[in-house]
Amino acid sequence: MLKLNCDFYLASQSPRREKLLEQIGLKPKLLKFNFNEEFHTDDNPLQTVKRIANHKMDFALQEEKKGIILTADTIVVLNNKIIGKPNDKDDAFKILNRLSHKTHLVYTGFVLYNTLTKKRIFNYSKSKVTFRKLQKNEIWDYIESGSPMDKAGAYGIQDDYGAVFVEKISGCYYNVVGLPLSKVFFTLSEII
Repeated sequence: MLKLNCDFYLASQSPRREKLLEQIGLKPKLLKFNFNEEFHTDDNPLQTVKRIANHKMDFALQEEKKGIILTADTIVVLNNKIIGKPNDKDDAFKILNRLSHKTHLVYTGFVLYNTLTKKRIFNYSKSKVTFRKLQKNEIWDYIESGSPMDKAGAYGIQDDYGAVFVEKISGCYYNVVGLPLSKVFFTLSEII
């Protein structure tokens, strides 16, 4: 078990990230702010998650908290094109239909910053996810649940229904949920 001798903050709008951290015994204090995650579909995926996670950290540091702060960003990549969160239900359908019966990549980049030592570390994880062939009616049923609307790639592998879209995964499952727990744990041990 990792013991932190200072406050630990999660700067994220994602309730999934908070729950994941609680799984490994961390109870983060939440820093919430609106952040525009801008990218172009042709951008380099690794550079994109690094840039966005670092920009989120720059915003979080304006809060002037003392302790360790974590920021993260997750993107989905299909055929070298970044797929963000859906704009609306029709966009969610188009995204899920494109992912159907294909393998895509999920990148999560995260930044940990210790305000006491001024140490800042970026790390990331990449996973491959293969979807089975999806039927149009099940895509619409999933969209009607509201679940895909706040997620990169318009799905959540941890969702009751989104989970059945996945045929196989190669890499860290928790990365696909939104935070590669093992890497976060070991990176935290380097920053305390």
